Amino acid sequence: MFNPSRDDVRRFFCDAWRKHGESAPLTPLETIAADWIGRHPEYHALLADPQAALGAEFPPEAGRSNPFLHLGLHLSLVEQLQIDQPPGIRDAFQVLLRATGDEHEAAHRAIDALAETIWEAQRDRSPPSNERYLERLRRAAGMSAP
Repeated sequence: MFNPSRDDVRRFFCDAWRKHGESAPLTPLETIAADWIGRHPEYHALLADPQAALGAEFPPEAGRSNPFLHLGLHLSLVEQLQIDQPPGIRDAFQVLLRATGDEHEAAHRAIDALAETIWEAQRDRSPPSNERYLERLRRAAGMSAP
């Protein structure tokens, strides 16, 4: 199983952004990453400086979100939507998309639900709950649970 280190993840996003800027060939995953990086101009300067990116810290008490975690959650959501895993996420995301009218806003609401689900699983030392995740997506769309 692939288990990248923190630095591997950071290099991946920096390399994808660099290659995008150079119009160099990108892998399919790099293409998705570069698209989401493009939608986050607040990350461009950091990603353009790999040394700074590798050394940056994002402790919660600093009040700064971790761009690598944020972008990684975007990639996770894209993959989940591609394979409809957990089952029903495509439909739930479409409802969320219709409710927000904006793909980026819908994605942010979805990754907030994903992050909360992951946090809950870590806290409880249990597998993430697909049902709770989908319930959070429905709530984010303004729907009640079925």
